[in-house]
Amino acid sequence: MKYVSTRGQADPVDFVTACLNGLAPDGGLYVPEEWPQIAPAVPNEPYVDVATRVISAMAGASIGADDVRAMCERAYASFSHPAVAPLVQTGTNAWLMELHHGPTLAFKDVAMQLIGQLYDHALTAKNAHLSVVCATSGDTGGAAAAAFAGLSSVSMTILHPHERIAPVQRLFMTTTGASNVQNLALHGDFDDCQAIVKDMFADKGFTAEVGLSGVNSINWMRIAAQSVYYATAQAALGPSTPIRFVVPSGNMGDAFAGYVAARCGLLGGGFEVLCAVNQNKALAELLADGVMRRTPAVATPSPAMDITVPSNFERLLFEAAGRNDSVVRDVYAAFAQAGETTLPETARGPLGCMGFSAASVTSDDILAEIARFQDETGWLICPHTAVGTFAAREAPETDAATVVLATAHAAKFPEIIEQAVGFAPDLPRRVADIDGNAEVFHTIPAEPLAVREAIATLAASAR
Repeated sequence: MKYVSTRGQADPVDFVTACLNGLAPDGGLYVPEEWPQIAPAVPNEPYVDVATRVISAMAGASIGADDVRAMCERAYASFSHPAVAPLVQTGTNAWLMELHHGPTLAFKDVAMQLIGQLYDHALTAKNAHLSVVCATSGDTGGAAAAAFAGLSSVSMTILHPHERIAPVQRLFMTTTGASNVQNLALHGDFDDCQAIVKDMFADKGFTAEVGLSGVNSINWMRIAAQSVYYATAQAALGPSTPIRFVVPSGNMGDAFAGYVAARCGLLGGGFEVLCAVNQNKALAELLADGVMRRTPAVATPSPAMDITVPSNFERLLFEAAGRNDSVVRDVYAAFAQAGETTLPETARGPLGCMGFSAASVTSDDILAEIARFQDETGWLICPHTAVGTFAAREAPETDAATVVLATAHAAKFPEIIEQAVGFAPDLPRRVADIDGNAEVFHTIPAEPLAVREAIATLAASAR
């Protein structure tokens, strides 16, 4: 198994190198040179077994199957549900896939716990150290902090937009007490954080100096790990059952993982993903009219999705363009220069036939959906999941089973839930003491130099 860059100007690498690098040296994102074909999951197959087969196929010869299994067993041992990503029925042929049973109550744990195991395995073998950077709009930072806290082989820097994430989300990333984890609150929005990360990776000198790596959804391991729960959902509902997956979307990594599952033969019922976005609807407009447009992010009740530049669309564009990397380079060069560009018809036409669609949900509809869902089922859902369930409710009728990805626990957003239903949910007992822990974070301007200095200082202290 080799991995190539979507921009075509970096050498192919193996799985471990692709994951440790995060971003390819030419600024592109890694994808498999060829899609491996993987045997579908079967009903009641343990999650660890499915994950072991999928990651082993993705890794090829770069990691032994026994090591992959050990990593998967350690990664999912901390989950509160033995199925890791259980399905619960919410209506006639309608389901939620609960992805919030990990240590920080969000779907990011499913991949991040596995990434932490991979980094520790690979870096320990090499006696190496990396500076890992993570830009977060909410849940990724907490999941990364939980996965990497205390690892001697990694210095972790988390960037989040100051006062634009939920307080409980912030607590998960700022209360680890680990000396190898630092949190930087930037005066800006998530797109500013993400742009600074890309700027750092573009500087080859700085990347080499600090050993820079990234674990945002640009990291291939994130995509590979998330493809597993699409496979287990297919197995649970029947190996040939058609499924419409409804995916609350920001950076589009979770939605692209579904495409990966389909390309690898894990979805026997076909492939359909409805990307549910909030009022930051750049992705919906991009899929509908082929125009990529940068606009200021709007704050909504679903803050982890307040994103206007969905970074994983680059992987989808690469596939839609027939893996023509020059198309990807041209599109992103034009976008970087003008902040807006129209996709060429050679990519736009195929894009419309790849199983993706999108729907935008207003902030008022998010709050109303939380209350409506609780009235109908007795369950509280987080505001991001509510974007998905509302989009599913409004979508055209289908004979396919509808599976909405429930991306986080409602208790991570007590202020929003209370606004919607009149009371705030309690955190699960296993994490209830988090608000008593001391927070540590630093507020800085959204400027590349300030971030670089902080990362270099932490890296130097680890040497």
